[in-house]
Amino acid sequence: MMKKVFLTRTLHDFALNELKKKYQIEVHSGKIPISQTKLRSKIKDADGIICFPYDKINKETIELAKNLKVISTYSVGFDHIDVNYAKERKIRVGYTPEVLTDATADLAFSLLLDLLRRVSEGDRIIRNGKWKVIYGAHDYVGVDLQGKTLGILGLGRIGKTLAKRAKAFEMNITYHNRKPLSKSKENALGVKFVSFEKLITQSDIISIHVPHTKETDQLFDMKVFSKMKKSAFLINTARGKIVNEKELVTALKKKIIAGAGLDVFEQEPIEVKNPLTRLENVVLAPHIGSSTKETRAKMAEITVKNLNLGMNGKKPIYSVGY
Repeated sequence: MMKKVFLTRTLHDFALNELKKKYQIEVHSGKIPISQTKLRSKIKDADGIICFPYDKINKETIELAKNLKVISTYSVGFDHIDVNYAKERKIRVGYTPEVLTDATADLAFSLLLDLLRRVSEGDRIIRNGKWKVIYGAHDYVGVDLQGKTLGILGLGRIGKTLAKRAKAFEMNITYHNRKPLSKSKENALGVKFVSFEKLITQSDIISIHVPHTKETDQLFDMKVFSKMKKSAFLINTARGKIVNEKELVTALKKKIIAGAGLDVFEQEPIEVKNPLTRLENVVLAPHIGSSTKETRAKMAEITVKNLNLGMNGKKPIYSVGY
């Protein structure tokens, strides 16, 4: 009997064909994300699971799995999986971190550039028939990037790659981590370590690149916004729950900060009635940090490799926990 693999949604054809050679696979084709009821019914007999960021695989769900050997998630994040309990059960957990570094850094920089130069805002002006005269010296002005200070919260793979993009635009780059890099690495990247307090008070643009944890939950709230420059911009391509969205809206409306570029939100997908959609000083993207043709295909390839390794009792290429 072939081992059973359940996918919570479909993957690329090449990935599905690879899986079909080795396993009896079933792909969820209903509402996305899959309901907990259906996920729990399917995990009972599965030897392997391929899941996605919105699929909550908690302790109660894992407890039902009789044969589960591996959970392979098509994502860089794994906070939707109870990794500690999976480890207790000796279930491998694989994820796809390094492959989406460039794509996510590019999107963060795209949001930054769009926000400061008001590109999306201008697009709306033209589409809505509001461009009636040629703009003069003081009309519809944006902000230069050169010489501005970019503060990066979390100088991991994506943060470092963003720093390289910013360096090419002659920006000053500071960062805050739990631990600073060595001086030689800082010099190579052209970055300077600062305290969190200095990051939020001195930066012209702050870009978030930390995971969502108990420590970072709602980290950016009114206390932080009030300490930022009134001319400062916030970029978030990490996790929506790191930012208190309600207080961000207030900060944007009252011009406590100048604007925000967001690819992630507290609740996804966000609704049209979300007040963020009615603000002109915001650029919104539908959680597409890794969404390039090349990156998504590579993620699928690694997801399958992680699954194969876990099914054979081996550690995935990118593994967390056990």
